Amino acid sequence: MTKKAAFVIGATGGLGHAACLELARDWDGIAIGYRSSLGKAQAVAADLPNSCEGLPVHCDLSDKPSIASSIEQARDHFGHIGTVVFASGVAIGQPYVSKISEPEWRDVIDTELLGLTRVVSATLPIFREQGGGNFVIVVSVANYCYPPGDALSSVPKAAMEALGRAIAKEEGRFGIRANMVAPGIIDAGLGTAFMQQLYTPEIWDGQRKKIALQNFGEGRDVGQAIAFLASDCAKYITGQTLIVDGGFSL
Repeated sequence: MTKKAAFVIGATGGLGHAACLELARDWDGIAIGYRSSLGKAQAVAADLPNSCEGLPVHCDLSDKPSIASSIEQARDHFGHIGTVVFASGVAIGQPYVSKISEPEWRDVIDTELLGLTRVVSATLPIFREQGGGNFVIVVSVANYCYPPGDALSSVPKAAMEALGRAIAKEEGRFGIRANMVAPGIIDAGLGTAFMQQLYTPEIWDGQRKKIALQNFGEGRDVGQAIAFLASDCAKYITGQTLIVDGGFSL
């Protein structure tokens, strides 16, 4: 029986895990993409409800054959991939532009931007063959309200956002959608690590007060936005960026 499945790349990270939990409400199965930690992927699968099958799939974004193999594995197992969520990213600090080395730029660009292009190249033929499908790409609110020290993250994500719009414009005639989610300050994954390791509590309290809703977001806030854009509820939405920041960018 053909199952309606989602593929989440970066599923073992804070936002990816949250996305899997929210997607599980709408999808029969989720391919849980991981690079190095099978154990974490298995833990994400165990968190899913009984109504949704979790399938850990190895996916190395720096290796084009690995990406193609993982997508084929998910398609062969579930029969149909309805959405591909790109929630993977490099664990980085917040250096100023003057402090960023070329190897650091290359690492992030190769993993995130070029990794996304590899995923898109491997997925588009499958979506076309199916007669449709959609991408949801996690980017950054920094491209709308730039916080100093975020260039290493936001510059590649600006290009990822542009790629998403290009997919939407060029592939829409094949029933393929692409949308982006731009998180603000989220207490999950790398965001939690930043709160614990970077700056003082006073600085973070000052950041919180700049947010219209006066609090930091949770992983599920981003996960719910991803699940919405991936679902049929958003079937007439494409090429858009949904900012999930509590009003930080206002």
